[in-house]
Amino acid sequence: MTRPTPETLAHSARRARAGAEPATDAAPTGRAAAVPAAPAVRQPEPAQLSGAGSLVRSLEALGVDVVFGIPGGAILPAYDPLYDSTVRHILVRHEQGAGHAATGYAQATGRVGVCMATSGPGATNLVTPIADAYMDSVPMVAITGQVARPSIGTDAFQEADIQGITLPITKHNFLVQTAEEIPRVLAEAFHLASTGRPGPVLVDIPKDVLQAQTTFSWPPTLDLPGYRPTLHPHGKQIREAARLMTSARRPVLYVGGGVLKAGATEGLRRLAELTGIPVVTTLMALGAFPDSHRQHLGMPGMHGTVAAVYGLQKADLIVALGARFDDRVTGKLDSFAPDATIVHADIDPAEIGKNRHADVPIVGDAKHVIEELIAAVTTERAAGRPADLGDWWTQLDDLRERYPLGYEEPADGTLSPQYVIERLGKIAGPDAVYVAGVGQHQMWASQFISYEKPGTWLNSGGLGTMGYAVPAAMGAKVGRPDTVVWAIDGDGCFQMTNQELATCALEGIPVKIAVINNGNLGMVRQWQTLFYNERYSNTELGTHKHRIPDFVKLGEALGCVGLRCENAADVDKTIEAAMAINDAPVVIDFVVGKDAMVWPMVAAGTSNDEIMFARGVRPAFDEDDI
Repeated sequence: MTRPTPETLAHSARRARAGAEPATDAAPTGRAAAVPAAPAVRQPEPAQLSGAGSLVRSLEALGVDVVFGIPGGAILPAYDPLYDSTVRHILVRHEQGAGHAATGYAQATGRVGVCMATSGPGATNLVTPIADAYMDSVPMVAITGQVARPSIGTDAFQEADIQGITLPITKHNFLVQTAEEIPRVLAEAFHLASTGRPGPVLVDIPKDVLQAQTTFSWPPTLDLPGYRPTLHPHGKQIREAARLMTSARRPVLYVGGGVLKAGATEGLRRLAELTGIPVVTTLMALGAFPDSHRQHLGMPGMHGTVAAVYGLQKADLIVALGARFDDRVTGKLDSFAPDATIVHADIDPAEIGKNRHADVPIVGDAKHVIEELIAAVTTERAAGRPADLGDWWTQLDDLRERYPLGYEEPADGTLSPQYVIERLGKIAGPDAVYVAGVGQHQMWASQFISYEKPGTWLNSGGLGTMGYAVPAAMGAKVGRPDTVVWAIDGDGCFQMTNQELATCALEGIPVKIAVINNGNLGMVRQWQTLFYNERYSNTELGTHKHRIPDFVKLGEALGCVGLRCENAADVDKTIEAAMAINDAPVVIDFVVGKDAMVWPMVAAGTSNDEIMFARGVRPAFDEDDI
């Protein structure tokens, strides 16, 4: 195996798309409010060091303040200079926890998250969080140890071709060949991870390279020929998009996570208010546009609001900003928005036209695109071409009134999970950071908490990784220590990565965990109810019937404060008790009913036309509507 040369960036062309910016993580895209500034980047003097020392010095020079990881044989040389470093190392209990913590840190701060693992199983345990970061465009650098160069390819102890394994799920990856190149490779890795469309970059370093002597010198010269993607959109495409936006009768702004990554939320609000166009925000974009804003229709897609799904489906113009027309939004693709002209703006040219043909393709950073659209729309309006959206808003407002998000209290008197999450959002408020696992609780958290600010909603949207919430919340709290961080997890997800609560307890990371305990793998059970004739094969977890595990005792065993709530009357005081504890992690076992379902719903593989408002209840539209 050889280190990929810059000419082999063909794979990276899918993900690497930014201009030549300084090789530092101190210029984040989409920083949330009240995020502490990155440490000042140092300019260290040249020195004779080991490769491991050069690695640690490079991390310091890049302004890295924390690394999540676990030592092991191949990476051990790096841990010796790390012992004396200004970089904080957080010892996790599983490498997957290190990867998700780095992701949560990055999503909460806009800076590059860093994780470290040894060779073989240590590296392969990072595969899931790397794939997760790749799907959700999260800036992360994963540093792995590798067996010594003479042993590569011999099936040596704890050898795995992590470069080959992660090639399809990284923006780029490196196998370092000499100690001399460590500073350049680290600088390139951070540059690639944090610029353009962000993403994970892997740096694999053989043990003998870490042990070799070298002269450390900073700053290095980047060697990334061909890495010059377009940041500023083409003026002709902007003008055409503005013309369409001022002439359409049923337009929608379809906002994806790219708007958050670009730090374009203020511009988005100005564009929306200038045009009066309805806004839908995807699962990855919650908080990019205030939920309370009158123009916000909610989240589109499989479990989106009726108004948002209808709006996209009946639109005559869809302006997609940093979104990718994924299957969870479009439903059956050939029936999606049949009458809509598509303006698709994205920094990744590979996304444009990938799923849906773009009539007006715009390649560029969302912040620049939105700013130039504002200027072009202003020019169109000055020329006497304002849009008339009165009839369109009459239809949408009618749908919002008739089909609001809501839920029914369980008939058997059990605690409603929606009520728990709704009260949690009200009590913790819009400044808290909410981190969700994957499943029913994730959807309820997206529906019943109001997201008013960017950087307050973290979740695994693309890969749908169970076990994401606890370590991601840990990383978010490390990145934003003065912010309240709640993980909203399911009883299934929680059992996958809760060992990281020991890390939180020992490292002084007081996250708060709300376990929505319905005794089952809830989303799978919902599908079994609806599509498999209520044949509940292997979805009961035993957390209700046998209370195995007892989440209160488990939390206490891991160094947390454990609480339990089983009825609606105790919900508020239990949440408030958790909010009052700021010197230890808190785990709340919310024992909820097992039969609650997520509605509305568009069944997988069906058209958005077939959205169901509730079980057996399909929205009633006018004859000329859906």
